Amino acid sequence: MLKLPPLTSLLFPVAFAALWLPSLVLSAENKEGKFFGAKSTEYPDWFKESFLNLPDDIEDAKAAGKRLVIFFHQDGCPYCNALVERNLAQKDIAEKVKNNFDVIGINMWGDREVTYVNGKQYIEKTLAEALKVQFTPTLLFYDENGKIVLRLNGYRSPRIFGVDLDYVALRKENEINYRDFVKANLPAIEGSSKDMHKEDFFGKEPYNLAVAAGNKTPIAVFFEQQDCPDCDTLHQKVLPDKELRKIISHFKSVQLDMWSKTPVVTPQGEQTTAREWANKLDIKFAPSIVVFNEKGEEIIRTEGSFKVFHTQGILDYVLSGKYKDQPSFQRYLSERADNIREKGKDVDIWNYAGEAAGKK
Repeated sequence: MLKLPPLTSLLFPVAFAALWLPSLVLSAENKEGKFFGAKSTEYPDWFKESFLNLPDDIEDAKAAGKRLVIFFHQDGCPYCNALVERNLAQKDIAEKVKNNFDVIGINMWGDREVTYVNGKQYIEKTLAEALKVQFTPTLLFYDENGKIVLRLNGYRSPRIFGVDLDYVALRKENEINYRDFVKANLPAIEGSSKDMHKEDFFGKEPYNLAVAAGNKTPIAVFFEQQDCPDCDTLHQKVLPDKELRKIISHFKSVQLDMWSKTPVVTPQGEQTTAREWANKLDIKFAPSIVVFNEKGEEIIRTEGSFKVFHTQGILDYVLSGKYKDQPSFQRYLSERADNIREKGKDVDIWNYAGEAAGKK
């Protein structure tokens, strides 16, 4: 019997609607938009077959001289597909993972029973909720005592992912800060911009983000750095999107070099520098967009490579105020995609700005 994807999955209501739900009676003028970008993934057969008793899994990994990795995914997720088919398809990365880690896949909408590292009982989807998983893939790396050594929220390119693996595999967490390790070991790429990209919506110095009483404007802080290929991609292939720029226009937006001593006043009124604030916020990836509501409270952030649809969603999640009623960002994305399609517009979750819908 054919098994339907979980109803709570981001992609069920949008990617599979045409296949599984009764056709809607729509007028010619109101024809439902199409959905593009979902990708199914066949996970490697060397992922661990686990009974999902994580304390036992940690002990098994320890006995083998390895560490445990939990890989949260969901059906149709193109970023999960990229991690498997781009990153793990590379021999050196695959060997590094297999030699140093036991990887267990968990469906963030699944119903299998899980015993977490602290002995508490969950099912997959309630564990994802308890761990505040908002993006897929999310990878959690555990040490021998069940402590999370590194958390990766979202897709990372092979260039960065290999350094992430080294940090945990070499057990560097007690020797050096993760950000400093990445900066020291990330290979440079020829042709990447040596300068920070400028946008007309970025505020000018001095950077005073302190929130005054009655403020109604949310804040978006773009933490970036020089010589950053992923920053190049953000500015050249994502931010040119017209709809995204409309959303950003409603924010107070600033760009900060995450390694600089540029003075900043945070939304809470603290006087600091860009580098000190990035360290305090535990910024792990450039570019990271940290999004605050009108009260100066951090609501969500990007910590991986995202294309247009998800970047729009991250900002609109705060601008629309939907986060107040919908704590799950993935469910919000599903609702947003449905609303767009109901207006007769296509949704493509895997395109850059200016690309035709459905383009690979």
